[in-house]
Amino acid sequence: MADTSRDFSAVLVSLMKGVTFAEADPPLWQALLGLQARVRDYLVVLGLDLILDEAEGYAYLRQRPATEGEQAPPRLIARRQFGYHVSLLIALLRKKLAEFDAASGDARLILGRDDIVDMMRLFLPETVNQARLTDRIDQHINRVVEMGFLRRLAGRDDQFEVRRILKAFVDAQWLNDFEQRLAAYRAHGSGEAEDAA
Repeated sequence: MADTSRDFSAVLVSLMKGVTFAEADPPLWQALLGLQARVRDYLVVLGLDLILDEAEGYAYLRQRPATEGEQAPPRLIARRQFGYHVSLLIALLRKKLAEFDAASGDARLILGRDDIVDMMRLFLPETVNQARLTDRIDQHINRVVEMGFLRRLAGRDDQFEVRRILKAFVDAQWLNDFEQRLAAYRAHGSGEAEDAA
């Protein structure tokens, strides 16, 4: 018989740290699925919701919105504000994932580092120092990896899987406005807009 108390603690700690992926720790994922109702009940007290997508294999916590006439609880989950370059990269990856899903039956979108650099280069100012530009893009890629939207393939540092959790953070409504955002990013990249990064 499994130690459900230890499993419960492990599941909560994992969720509090960030996104929990099925592929990263299958036993923990199974414990989460089994304890899902108990976890949800516990999180309500903290003003949090469990967002779990069993088909895509990820779970994370989201702050519960205050209901009308109710004072908002203290914020436990910090909001992230992304700079221009990280926002641009996330937007481009989400668009690429939508195109991939529409055109392919495969489950995993794998992109090479050079593909990502080429996607971003279109929206950045021309420079004579291409090596420096590539180094900066590598920093943005690393930040998106840390956030859990990209995963390096084992043994291949130049290959990345675009993680499907990106769909939960960048929804269809946001994608509808994407072309306007890209126009703004193009203007920004060409120096026509003020630097917001």
